[in-house]
Amino acid sequence: MDFDWTHLTAELDSLGCALTPPLLTPAQCAEISSLYGEAERFRATIDMERYRFGSGQYRYFDHPLPDVVAELRESLYPHLLPIAREWATRLGRPAPWPDTLTDWLDDCHRAGQTRPTPILLRYQAGDWNALHRDLYGDLVFPLQVVIGLDRPGVDHVGGEFLLVEQRPRAQSRGTVTSLPQGRGLIFTTRDRPVKSSRGWSASPVRHGVSTVRSGLRHTLGLVFHDAA
Repeated sequence: MDFDWTHLTAELDSLGCALTPPLLTPAQCAEISSLYGEAERFRATIDMERYRFGSGQYRYFDHPLPDVVAELRESLYPHLLPIAREWATRLGRPAPWPDTLTDWLDDCHRAGQTRPTPILLRYQAGDWNALHRDLYGDLVFPLQVVIGLDRPGVDHVGGEFLLVEQRPRAQSRGTVTSLPQGRGLIFTTRDRPVKSSRGWSASPVRHGVSTVRSGLRHTLGLVFHDAA
């Protein structure tokens, strides 16, 4: 992934999120979206309204992951790892993440976090996602990626990605991103370091999705730790 990671890192430090160049082609996006109807590929289906998470539905992939999903996770992890380690240093936290995703997932599995976490989300008109965090267990990787699979303004209207940061001793700040087809948004899973008068502080962050006004919206979510 020959991206300008210096620029992406600076955006993450400034906003808590950063939009990547294309990660998937339109054909790959359509192929992944089409998997939603193949129930045998997923370990669980979540109805968001039932759990008061919002409105809409998403599915957790089961093993084996589709090749393109597994490859995306593997190729993104080494680029996200230096950012994760730097953030941990700023906050005075341990940085338990090894050099490879395989070794990190082995650590998750030894801790009882064995269930795969990549998800395929589907929103129809009127659907939305409440502000939340994707933690899943004690072992957490501090960055994750969501990839737009449809064309905003063509396949759907609305459904922007929301990031809300609770700033230290200040009112919350919101960031809104429309996800272009095939591009990924890197964002913080739980919190991020921000400068304060006392050095670095952890600024809690949650994410969600605004109401889809019309059409159909699919996204692929990549979390880099497995679930308990």
